[in-house]
Parts: sequence; structure tokens; C-alpha cells
Amino acid sequence: MVHDFRDTKFTEIYCQMQRLCILTDFYNDVLYLQPKNKRKMKKIFLLVLLSAPFLLFAQQKTGNLTIFSEDGDKFYLVLNGEKQNNVAQTNLRVEELPQPYYNAKIIFADSTIAPISKNNLLIADVDGKMMDVTYKIRKDKTRKAKLNYFSAIEVQQDYIPPANVYVYHFGEPSTPRHGGTVSTTTTTTTMGDGVSANVNVNGVNMNVSVSDPYMNSTTTTTTTTSSSSNSGYHDNSNSTESNSKCNGWPMNSSDFAAALKTIGNASFDESKLTTAKSISSKNCLSSDQVVKICNLFSFEESKLAFAKHAYKRVTDQKNYFKVNDVFSFDSSKEELSKFIGDD
Repeated sequence: MVHDFRDTKFTEIYCQMQRLCILTDFYNDVLYLQPKNKRKMKKIFLLVLLSAPFLLFAQQKTGNLTIFSEDGDKFYLVLNGEKQNNVAQTNLRVEELPQPYYNAKIIFADSTIAPISKNNLLIADVDGKMMDVTYKIRKDKTRKAKLNYFSAIEVQQDYIPPANVYVYHFGEPSTPRHGGTVSTTTTTTTMGDGVSANVNVNGVNMNVSVSDPYMNSTTTTTTTTSSSSNSGYHDNSNSTESNSKCNGWPMNSSDFAAALKTIGNASFDESKLTTAKSISSKNCLSSDQVVKICNLFSFEESKLAFAKHAYKRVTDQKNYFKVNDVFSFDSSKEELSKFIGDD
């Protein structure tokens, strides 16, 4: 197969490999010119060798894209005519996107929902820097589905997506992984005639060998697995359905403080409401916690919408009358009371 060196991604990897080859030659030259420093050089070079693959991937100029459906409608994502997921999802993430923008199409599993087409879906910021962007699918007043920009952050090399996200590598629609976990396995083998190092990060392999006749034969394998919800709060609900009655404990103080901060960081009520609903769908709350979240909203309708959503997720429904204090109008209090069946 002949590669086009105008391909930025391939050229960058090629250059990194060239540098690695230069390091290998340097190691062999110094090893034989300065015999007294063999062991020290071997340790230093092996450390550089194991770090090289991570530096290679860290320097690649790629972005990531997350799309979620506000109403839970399952969909397929098509970028530049290429389908990204073979199984319809409600929340998916595509990583390692090499281009700054794409022509995107959302096709819903429910054929009654019209597809969404969006040209020039941006992955980079105004300066051309590749970002980790999020878009959301929401329905307007006519129930027509639309794809709206939600947020953008700088690409984080150690980012762990939330557990409810299906993660795809760009161009690999049939091999998703669940968010929430990352596994790194490093295997180092030293042999009588050289060093062989293999590094695997989420399925990406790289193997490099260096010749050294003085090294003894040993084998060491280290495996590290880490996991995170990446949100600052944890799912402590015993329920599998977001709108079923919550029988667990409410969020502890530290988790709830992190959740409040996450909601408060949103710029608009609409974004705050989406975030708050997402948190309450996966965590149990107390009536007092609902009050504190409602007080983050600027508009009465946002407070009412969240109060309705959170009712079945509270552990002390008998105290839900406290939530009425967040409202400025009696009509909102009456509407909430009717919703929970107090009248």
C-alpha cells in the first residue's frame, strides 16, 4: 500500500518513527563508545522508548465529537458520508477525528423522525485548534429534531468519558467501547540479544526492539486499569430507569457539591436544566437538594420543569412541599402540586 505523504496524520506518525529510529542508533553508538555507562544508558533509553508511543499519540492533531439525544431517541451518525455506528445509540462519542469540520447527518432508528443534516459541523475552534466538542439533539416546539451546539473543551489526553456513553474510534463503526473505563497494559521483555517493548493503550499497539548483547533475560508485565465517571458525582441509585421511584440514599455532600458546581457552570438555563436532569436521572436526591438545584435557575419555568422531573428521584417525597418555596408565582406551586397528585 502506498501512502500519500500529504496526509497530515500519516506524515506526522512517519516523522515520529524516524525520530525513534534516530534514538535507537544513538543508543547503540553510545552503548559501545562508553562501556562504563551501559546500565545507566540502558535504563534511560528504555524509559524514553516506553514514553515514545504516548508522545506520538499526544502530538497528533485530532479532535473528539460527542452527540446525545435530549429525549433519548436512538440514532446513527454519518460523517462525510461514512457511518460511524452500526448500532443506534442515544449518546455516542467519536474520537480521533482528523479534520476541523465535517458534513454530518443524523438518521434516527425511529423512521417517523426526520433525519438531520448539518454542513460544516465544527470540531476545531476559530483558531483551528482541534477540540473536544459536544452537540445535542433536541426537538423544537413543532417536535422537529434539531442538532445544536452544546459545549467545547480542550482535548484531554487522559479523558475518561461517562459510563453511559458509547465510544467509537473514527472509521470503526462496529467496535465501540463503554465510557467510564480505560485499560493500559505495558509488557517489557529483555533478552540476551536485545530489548523488546510493547505498549497497548485501548487496543492501539506499538512494538520497538533494540539490540544489546549484554542484557540478561527477564520478563516483566504490568497492567493498570482505572475508571471514573468523569463527572464528580456517582450513581447511587438502585433503579435502572431514570423516572422510577428512587429507593437509594441521596447524594452525599461532596458529590452533591460537585454536581451543583457542574450545573452552575452552564451559561444558560436551558443548559443548566439539561445537566440537572442528567444528574438527577442517575442519582437519588433529597428534597433539600432539589431546592438548591432549583435556585440555580433564573426562570420560573426552568425551576418548575426540574421540580417535576426530580420528584420521582427524591428519597423523602413527604418533604417535597419544601420545593414550593423556590417559586415566585402561586400558579407554579399549584401546577407542581397537581403534577405530584397532592390535590
